[in-house]
Amino acid sequence: MNSTIKNITIGQPERLKKPVGYTILANLVNVVPFMLSIEAVNIIFRSFDGSNAGLDAQRLWIIIGFLAVYMLIMVWAERLSYRHNFRGAYEMSADGRINLAEHLRKLSLGTLSKRDPGDLSSMMITDFTMAETGISHHLPQLMGALIMPILAFFSLLWIDWRMSLAMFIALPFAILVLILSSRVQMSLSGKQISAKINAGNRFEEYLQGIRVMKAYNLLGDKFVRLRDAFYNLMKTSMRQEAIIGPFVLLSVTIVRAGLTLMILCGSYLLIGGELSLLTFVMFLIVGSRVFDPLTSALTNFAEFRYFSIAGGRILDLMKEPEMQGSETAPESGDIRLEHVSFGYGDKEVLRDISVTMKQGSLTALVGPSGSGKSTLMKICARFYDPQKGKVLFNGADMARIDPEALMKHISMVFQNVYLFEDTIKNNIGFGKSGATEEEIVLAAKKACCHDFIMRLPKGYDTMVGEGGCTLSGGEKQRVSIARAILKNAPVVLLDEATASLDPENEIDVQKAINSLIAGRTVIVIAHRLKTIKSADTIIVMEEGRIVEQGSHEELISKNGLYHKLWTIQEKTRGWKL
Repeated sequence: MNSTIKNITIGQPERLKKPVGYTILANLVNVVPFMLSIEAVNIIFRSFDGSNAGLDAQRLWIIIGFLAVYMLIMVWAERLSYRHNFRGAYEMSADGRINLAEHLRKLSLGTLSKRDPGDLSSMMITDFTMAETGISHHLPQLMGALIMPILAFFSLLWIDWRMSLAMFIALPFAILVLILSSRVQMSLSGKQISAKINAGNRFEEYLQGIRVMKAYNLLGDKFVRLRDAFYNLMKTSMRQEAIIGPFVLLSVTIVRAGLTLMILCGSYLLIGGELSLLTFVMFLIVGSRVFDPLTSALTNFAEFRYFSIAGGRILDLMKEPEMQGSETAPESGDIRLEHVSFGYGDKEVLRDISVTMKQGSLTALVGPSGSGKSTLMKICARFYDPQKGKVLFNGADMARIDPEALMKHISMVFQNVYLFEDTIKNNIGFGKSGATEEEIVLAAKKACCHDFIMRLPKGYDTMVGEGGCTLSGGEKQRVSIARAILKNAPVVLLDEATASLDPENEIDVQKAINSLIAGRTVIVIAHRLKTIKSADTIIVMEEGRIVEQGSHEELISKNGLYHKLWTIQEKTRGWKL
């Protein structure tokens, strides 16, 4: 039970103190009318016991009046309980989502790449919602259902221990059934959650690849992956209900058997003259009040455990180690790799890389596809830490530098640009916290995007669609470069920013890049070799190793791999379609 509570509170069980405390208070307050109603029944019964005492109407009216006033106290207690339960649940969920998002930002790309984006989005939305529901709805119900039987049992022991024991003797067996079914439920629930995540992933894949599927006629019955995912979700959900349902129903039946046992026991004692009719009726009233919420709690207990699995998934991700480092990052300097090796899983991508990229120089990475260029750049940006060797920034080991401090000194322009669903001004402004409008406009002018921005309906206040879908490829690229110019970092990493652009856009983007890289340490991945002909150093990679390095002229004279790639591109430039 402790692990269940820890999971459903996302590792913060101390946040349950107020919600649970006020729930207990509300339940205790609600016991008073229950006790007074028993006293009212007692008054009415005494008027018919043959003593000719008559009905004590005055005492009965006092109880009724007290109950009417006491309703205000009940409302106050329920309001406190409601507010702390729901507010506590929503605050925990909101804080948890923010903390998880911050934690994800500090994880290495290697850790994130192991998980499907659909899994992460499901965790951020669905899993937190389930934990939220467990705290706000099911936990108060469980607390109330536990408090009432405990109070009733010990109170009724003083009246008649035989009836009290008969009423609650079946409860431990019902709880035992649920405990014994827990392992089965955890296994089935885990499979059902996995199937639900897989179905979400396949649907996301379906939406993202809808153009390809239309082009290749993969719609309808031919798109098997999506159909199989939903069919598997249906099967696992039905299997979970079919197997867990009987356990829950059995536990409820056993609990309800306590009421039957109490009636049989009471009837036997009543016939034998060992129990008064008033006491028997009182036990019947208590039984009807206790067993209804207890039955409801047992029914919801399985769902409560299911919700705890969702919380456990969040906790497992929160335990993933963040990238370490506490030293201050140097302002600038050489980037030096010493015997660096790195791989994805069992596949080694970089093999014993040793190279120095001089401060203030332009270093180009070239080579065939799959040679390790992008991975080497990610290592330089510390998106990953090398598995062997080390990366030095101005002589300081990057693994010891605070990742946040390091990224302040690095700007990146990717081939596939992502813009946020916000204004163009804010998308550029992400490059520098607190940037003024003048600074944003100046950066846009340097990136050759001021003119097209001013032609937009609202200029810099024009909203950009998610991912930048309302802008062309060249426009998105220039906005991204403006963002990097605004950041004004001493190190710039370019992942072939002009590879997928038409000639007209390529000229504008190349002008923007020239403004960006002036006077900075630049590392660029190049597929079009003519764009890096004037680079200070060209590093040629093949199968994860550096096979050549030098200037364009030096590499051409070596007649090696670079010469081969250059020759191929020169020939293809003359082809006509």
